[in-house]
Amino acid sequence: MAHTPRHNAKPYPVSGGWHEGDHPGQRQFYTFATERPFSLEGGSSLTNVTVAYETWGTLNSDASNAILVCHAWTGDSHAAGSAGPGHASPGWWEGVIGPGHSIDTNKYFVVCANVLGGCQGSTGPSSLHPIDGKPYGRRFPVVTIRDMVRAQAHLADSLGIASWRAVVGGSMGGMQALEWAITFPNRVRSLVAIATTMEASAQQIAWGAIGRRALVMDPAYNDGNYYDAPEDEGPWTGLSIARMIAQVTFRTDTQFNEKFGRNLRDQHFGPDGIDLFSRFDVEGYLDHHGDKLVRRFDANSYLYIGKAMDLHDVGRGRGGTAAAMSRIKAPTLTVAIDSDILYPAYQQRAIHEALTTKDPRNKHVEIRSVEGHDGFLLEILPINHCISEFFASTEGV
Repeated sequence: MAHTPRHNAKPYPVSGGWHEGDHPGQRQFYTFATERPFSLEGGSSLTNVTVAYETWGTLNSDASNAILVCHAWTGDSHAAGSAGPGHASPGWWEGVIGPGHSIDTNKYFVVCANVLGGCQGSTGPSSLHPIDGKPYGRRFPVVTIRDMVRAQAHLADSLGIASWRAVVGGSMGGMQALEWAITFPNRVRSLVAIATTMEASAQQIAWGAIGRRALVMDPAYNDGNYYDAPEDEGPWTGLSIARMIAQVTFRTDTQFNEKFGRNLRDQHFGPDGIDLFSRFDVEGYLDHHGDKLVRRFDANSYLYIGKAMDLHDVGRGRGGTAAAMSRIKAPTLTVAIDSDILYPAYQQRAIHEALTTKDPRNKHVEIRSVEGHDGFLLEILPINHCISEFFASTEGV
């Protein structure tokens, strides 16, 4: 695969992840498995596992006001706060987390951790292997959503948090939230699962597979061994295309038409008329998102986290989905975005219907939006409203 045409003159990093020696920003770090390996669901293990995390608010005396917020595929621990050293952009849930918002940092102690396998401070493929000091690359073992959650449990133990007032997440974050409530039912006192699913569907896996194929076919990917390549010679073409494919699934036909229509942004004319590479506005939008991800993410982490999402199945090894869902004790809020084509609304209704507690506080909300899957990030007002109402109904859990 030849490199695609550049649309940004600034050189691309070989890996856009955070690396030791970079400014930590608001990150804190917790390391475990220093004496005994951390066993993974797939049979492998890791040692010297680091979890990068951020916190907001103050933990009260009995550690009863802690909320865990779980991030999506290319998110990280910077869920709230401004851009600045160590953080290329503002928090991804700014407006939901903070003083006076539904996840009120004047009231709650809020934690968000970069997932195991990530690239923003937690141990992942771009981390240095403890044996030889070189990046893991493809030597990094496959991790699952359950592995991510079990790593977060180690962090919770270190913070003195025996149970969470709530575990909240959207998309892949919702997968983690479900796994928390199933794996550790006594440690989750309320649950918020937004735009997510109990198990990855064939179509969701298919979209991920196309993006992964684009990435690994980039010769610069080099079977995951690209970390010593010169600047601009990493697998930025494959990673940006993978992101462009995913970006189409995050939005809707209505939104694309309203925002871009059929406008040409670069109308180049050759001797025979319009040039083959004249671009429509929507292509510029996709280029922009591909470019942004390359500068803040690692290609291997993109593959590993994507695989964890494909492997997501709460019923695996638990006697099926119904048996797994019967383990949930916490009152649960499920939220759907009606225009979501990636995690359709029926999947969140199915979560609600699979709850066996029949707790009257269980609630399902469907938000009307033209934003598609990204509605869980963009529809701040209705997201705040439904979380606030749910927290009010579960006060004292």
